[in-house]
Order: sequence, then structure tokens, then C-alpha cells
Amino acid sequence: MRVEHRSEPPRSPMLETMTVGLVGARGYVGVELLEMIGAHPLLDLTYASSRLFEGAAIAEHAKVSFGGKRFEHLTPEDVARRNADIVILALPDGAATPFVEQIEASPNPPSLIVDMSADERFDDAWTYGLSEHNRDAIARATRISNPGCYATAAQLALRPLLPLLAGAPHCFGVSGYSGAGKKRSPRNDHRALNNGVLPYTLVDHTHEREIARHLGRGVRFSPHVAPFFRGITMTVQAELVEPISVGGLSSVYEDAYAGEPFIELTGDEVPRVQDIVGRDGAAIGGLSVNPDRPTEVAAVCTIDNLRKGAASQAIQNINIARGLSEQTGLTAMINGDDGDDG
Repeated sequence: MRVEHRSEPPRSPMLETMTVGLVGARGYVGVELLEMIGAHPLLDLTYASSRLFEGAAIAEHAKVSFGGKRFEHLTPEDVARRNADIVILALPDGAATPFVEQIEASPNPPSLIVDMSADERFDDAWTYGLSEHNRDAIARATRISNPGCYATAAQLALRPLLPLLAGAPHCFGVSGYSGAGKKRSPRNDHRALNNGVLPYTLVDHTHEREIARHLGRGVRFSPHVAPFFRGITMTVQAELVEPISVGGLSSVYEDAYAGEPFIELTGDEVPRVQDIVGRDGAAIGGLSVNPDRPTEVAAVCTIDNLRKGAASQAIQNINIARGLSEQTGLTAMINGDDGDDG
């Protein structure tokens, strides 16, 4: 069963073009962001910072030229001196903080910062950018902490169940190896991963703490990496306080996500990670109830870890924060329309 959703009605956009600075442009997420900024009718790239790619044409590494612009190597002090309406920090965990400190201390800070790392996800001074579930706060935000990829998939699957949960749910996640970044490690060596699946950080994973913090209750999370490049499949299992049927479970998700352009519901049909790659939203399905114990339920959420798990959600959050249609520069899950406020 596939549930079709309405596209959100257009909002009154701020039609002025907004300048964007991107720090950390060489990584997988950075390249996705470059291409999305290039496709967005109201975003204008003013700089892209990469130490490794300094001086190289952006078009050599991304499918967009930006009029021949080249990568720069910008320090935190450099970024603080540059003028941009929006700054996106697509840096590894721990690396964004020096940039934030210098930007905040500058006399003319950007009106919006989006941090893609985990550095600010536990700081209440920053708005947590889980688009579908924190929309009102994002609309007023000037500092957005983009959620982690696993945390996005787990929360999209679990949040509709929050009022019904009896205990800590379990989240079993499998990611493509792009989630480990470009720096060589056993978790992104596709030859080492060949014909296998690698479990890792099975207790106290950063995303386990992130999920628990923003759900407001404990969870268990088991991350794994597999020998495909991109995508996440997240299976959540939970005990509910009251018995439920598959139809009742489907209604919970339909009520939660009615009208959401970036959520596709597939009912009891299990969404496949192969089908989500390159898409800007999430598919939720595989809804199951134990017939012998109808308080035990399961659901599956799939996302592209580089898109809804990172770059697409960042653009969706920028759109929300700037009063644009959320679909601007992105493609909805159901109707395939590109939002275009330009």
C-alpha cells in the first residue's frame, strides 16, 4: 500500500537571492550541497572552502561550474571576514566549533548558519533541524544543527509512535560506506566490506545519544555498514502500551505524515534502500505487528544518507528558515515536482 500525500501549499517566499558560503566542500556531503546550491533558484554560492582542493575549479569535482569559481582554503578567521547571508559548515565532528566561534565574534555574522556536524546537536542554543518534526522552531532559527543521517531515519520512524511507546525501542541501522566519509578506514573500504556487513560502536554511539536526546527517551541503536555506497535502511522495533493492528499502525503514520512532501508511506510493504538513492526524502513502511503479542511492532525507514540524511535536509531547513516552499530546489517523494519560487 502506498499513501499519496498532497504537496504543501506555496508559502510567501522572500524572493531575493541569498548568498551562501560552504566550508568543507570536498566531502561527499559537500559535493551534494554544491550541486543542490547550483540547482536552487534563490541561492548564490559566494565561496566554497576546501584545503585539499584549493585552486581547483569546482566543476572538476561537482556537476556545476558556478561561472568558473574555484575552491578556496579559508581559515575560521577568513570565513568570519567574508560576507554571506548563509554559511553551511560541512565539516567532520569537532571541526566546526572554531568556525562557529570566529563567525559569532565577527561584527557582521551571517543571518543563518547550518552546521552539518554533531558539534551543536546537544546545544539547546541551536535549533535542531529535523524538518518534519521541528518546523516551527526552524522557521524562526538563525542557527540550525542538521541531524545525523542515522538519527534522521530513526526519528522519522519512531516519532509517530512516541505517545504509544512502553519502553526503549531498538533501532537496527545499515548504511552504505559513504557514511564513513572519504578518510580511509575499515568502514569505507569496499574491498574489506565485500560480501559482509560490519557492526561497529554497538553501545553509546553518538547517534544513539542524539536520538535519545531529541526523542526525550532512551533507545538502543545498532549501527552497521555494508558494501554499497549510499543509503540507509533503519528497522525499528518497539513495545507499545496497548495492542494495535497493522491497520491501526498504518493510521498512526498516515496521521503523522499527511501532506508531507518528503515522506512516502508504503504501509506493510518494506521500502528498499536501492529505491531511495538519489531521492530527497524518506520512505517509511514494513509496518508489522506480532500477531501473538500485538503490542510488539516494527517499521522500516529508508533514506539516502547523503541527501535526506544530510544535504537535502539542510536545503529543506534553509527553505523553511527563509520562508520558502520546502520543495524549492528539491524534488518531492510522491509527485516529483521541483519547488521553484524563482
